[in-house]
Amino acid sequence: MFKKILIANRGEIACRVAKSAKALGIKVVAVYSDADRDARHVQMADEAYRLGPAPVAESYLNIPELLAAAKTSGADAIHPGYGFLSENPEFVEAVEAAGLVFIGPPADAIRAMGLKDAAKKLMEESGVPVVPGYHGDNQDGEFLKSEAEKIGYPVLIKARAGGGGKGMRRVDDPADFIEALEGAQREGQSSFGDPRVLIEKYILSPRHIEVQVFCDGHGNAVHLFERDCSLQRRHQKVIEEAPAPGMTEEMRNAMGEAAVKAAQAVAMKGPVLLSSSLMALMVCVLIASGSWK
Repeated sequence: MFKKILIANRGEIACRVAKSAKALGIKVVAVYSDADRDARHVQMADEAYRLGPAPVAESYLNIPELLAAAKTSGADAIHPGYGFLSENPEFVEAVEAAGLVFIGPPADAIRAMGLKDAAKKLMEESGVPVVPGYHGDNQDGEFLKSEAEKIGYPVLIKARAGGGGKGMRRVDDPADFIEALEGAQREGQSSFGDPRVLIEKYILSPRHIEVQVFCDGHGNAVHLFERDCSLQRRHQKVIEEAPAPGMTEEMRNAMGEAAVKAAQAVAMKGPVLLSSSLMALMVCVLIASGSWK
């Protein structure tokens, strides 16, 4: 059992992690930017360290400062929360090189699933259904626009890194594509340090269903059934409901099997929990008109 962990995040998720850690008798170290000096997650912690000024690139994405805070505080492990560096394999390797434990998937698993383009490629190779689109390496604007035309409008431009709806733009008119692309790239760079994107067919009137999966170090995986995340605002989930309303047992079983198949394809190397954002990518089901088919 860890004696002290550093939470490399802020806000609601940092508060949740802190609450759970304290319930287990684990001391909590918070980090903050200048804008979050008096935030609740800082107040809840046993100790807190400043990372830098308000921009996340100079604070919550600052790996050297995070590791320095962990070393100074004497933390045993780092919990990344979600977003920020939680899906950055270089961060995992830096944490482990510093002699700390990263609470989450190993670097290889994150490389396989942490970037949406690589994840979609792996899922296609493993026979797991994915939304049609382009997820190759060519990031030239005119090329991506031509791929969008092949897919058919409306399309969704999506930052390949991170999650939380950042770096996403819906495009209905080809004339708006380049402007939307540039906006998604800027947001991807500022939020995740990566401007690269992929293009997907935008599914009208979908149901957004996620499945959570646990894996161990022996290739075993089980799913914990589904949750309906269809109610969203600005690509952010507002309510998650389980079990999903109106889902048939046939669809529930099919989604569970797909989730396990997806997780095993990643070839996890240790007992880890795939984050909800990763599983949303792998086994999110989009059902047209909200009907189960």
